[in-house]
Amino acid sequence: RFKTWVAPASRSVANRFKPVCAFFLVDNNRAEFGRWFSQAERDLKAARSSLKGSYFEWSCFQSQQAAEKALKAFLSLKGRRGLLTHSVFALLNECIAVDKRFGELRDCKELDQYYVPTRYPGVLPDGAAPFEFYRLEEAERCASFAARILARVRESAK
Repeated sequence: RFKTWVAPASRSVANRFKPVCAFFLVDNNRAEFGRWFSQAERDLKAARSSLKGSYFEWSCFQSQQAAEKALKAFLSLKGRRGLLTHSVFALLNECIAVDKRFGELRDCKELDQYYVPTRYPGVLPDGAAPFEFYRLEEAERCASFAARILARVRESAK
């Protein structure tokens, strides 16, 4: 599917003599999916690496990022681009509207709580720094959520 965009004519003298350009934009949902999903896989790999290194706060955040990017990959594949949210919950709801099987992942919305506080001191109770607050169990749970989301996206994208 092609979309055509033609630059509007300008009234300025400098622009009056420039040729009008036409750009043919290819709606390439599969390529966009590939970019987002490849990054999601890399983010999950980083989350697992951070977990092994006891960087639990980073593992939680990277898991949230992997899930977010995987869901955006799926939505891009379905032609739903430009979603301006970082919320796994909101993205899951968009995915459920397209494919009901994403409803099995509703518990993964927990990842939303790791988007901000995993990165900033002073946000957590008692002013704890993120590295002092997050533990192995949370990082493992987050990585598991992200892995489930990536698996669903991989399956649904076939």
